[in-house]
Amino acid sequence: MYDLVIIGAGVTGYSAAMYSARLELEVAVIGDLEGGTITLTDDVSNYPGFSQLTGKELAENLKAHALDYPAYFETGTVQDLFKCKENCFYVVTDKKTYLARSVLVATGMKERELEVPGHEKLKNKGVSYCALCDGPLFKNKVSAVVGGSDSAAKEALLLAKYSDKVYLIYRKEKIRPEPVNAKRIANEPKIEVITKTNITEIMGDDRVTGVKLDRPHNGSDTLELDGVFVAIGGIPMSGLAKKVGVEVNKKGEIIIDRSSRTNVAGVFAAGDVVDTEFKQAITGVAEGVHAAYQAYRYVNENEFVFTCQQDE
Repeated sequence: MYDLVIIGAGVTGYSAAMYSARLELEVAVIGDLEGGTITLTDDVSNYPGFSQLTGKELAENLKAHALDYPAYFETGTVQDLFKCKENCFYVVTDKKTYLARSVLVATGMKERELEVPGHEKLKNKGVSYCALCDGPLFKNKVSAVVGGSDSAAKEALLLAKYSDKVYLIYRKEKIRPEPVNAKRIANEPKIEVITKTNITEIMGDDRVTGVKLDRPHNGSDTLELDGVFVAIGGIPMSGLAKKVGVEVNKKGEIIIDRSSRTNVAGVFAAGDVVDTEFKQAITGVAEGVHAAYQAYRYVNENEFVFTCQQDE
């Protein structure tokens, strides 16, 4: 039996693993994407202590620190989570079942898809969700990024290293990146920002050839493109937590207090899956550390209740 099973192998999970193992908890970390979605980020310049590094480098550093302590890691998918009557938790993966005294849900978010005609047919045929992964495929071509957040801006800036032209298409009046990235966008001649505009269709048969817009741009409601990169936010991966009665808000985000506790005793949550407004790697790491400490307190203060035995 583990004292804490962490569901999610991103920077939040790694940091919680380091702290909980340092507190001498028996801890296991399970995730299907080692390092989490930040590994798909080319440039991280806002993590304290590092002027600049890639998301993959940050994740690797945090995992290496966790491995200074006796923590168990498994790459796998958690398929089920349920609580037995003796206050223990079963964490069921595609490989085996873990028994845990407490659980940290750090499952993050999945990409929100662009629900327009042509999307499904052309996914991975010019429609992408990762400029770091697929940007080199669009060298000397024309690309578009859909979205107006800082993440969308960074996708456009990365694509500008490869594509001859990058459109940044946003449905509202003004894009909203961090100031430093707003300046970079303004100073990058390859990037053209189109606001107050939605894509209504992605065109093409075997590959993306363009998009249709809901309002004309330069006299036409069609843009000729080779690639469409979608960066319109995410959907919280809170389904497992809801199975054990954890409360979520209208967005599906797990509701936590300032110490990363949920409404269910023994279940903690941290990172992009929770209801904090400001979601960054550093805030997820901090929430993970809070959760690790609260799990330590919970396990030690309630040790007498843990009599659950795994079924034969």
